[in-house]
Amino acid sequence: MEITAGMVKALREETGAGIMDCKRALSDTGGDVEKAKVILREKGLASAAKKESRETSQGLVEVYIHGAGRIGAMVELNCETDFVARTDEFKGLARDIAMQVVAQSPRFISPELAPPEVIDAEGLTEADLKGASLTTQDYFRDPKLSVGEKIKEVIAKSGENIRIRRFERYELGR
Repeated sequence: MEITAGMVKALREETGAGIMDCKRALSDTGGDVEKAKVILREKGLASAAKKESRETSQGLVEVYIHGAGRIGAMVELNCETDFVARTDEFKGLARDIAMQVVAQSPRFISPELAPPEVIDAEGLTEADLKGASLTTQDYFRDPKLSVGEKIKEVIAKSGENIRIRRFERYELGR
């Protein structure tokens, strides 16, 4: 199958991947767009893993209030540069993470960051930790992804490391 410029452009707009990466993925899959997306996602996740050690000293604090002011969340989301922190995609991710905190009430950023004394005192299992950790919860906009996988998608698009530094959930009367 011939790979047209229109096919490459459509895949690029949908995934945010580079032109040559899109063309290569389409060529490797014989023009199958869905398989090409899988290849690009895997490649993006691999490149995101390489960026995990980079310093994240820029970013923003996002606040989301729900239920006529009865529930809210504050999230600090960090990236490497102020340029990325000002993009609509980064701001949208921060907003979505704050909404996730309100909706799902996570207790920890990730299972690795859960305090061992809390795990032992409460007898938390691996499944309990997965449900109580923000990055391992199902992403509310696309349950096929976890919040951590959504962050890695944005890392792949932006080319910068992104991490949740901290969050807090507030509920009236608690």
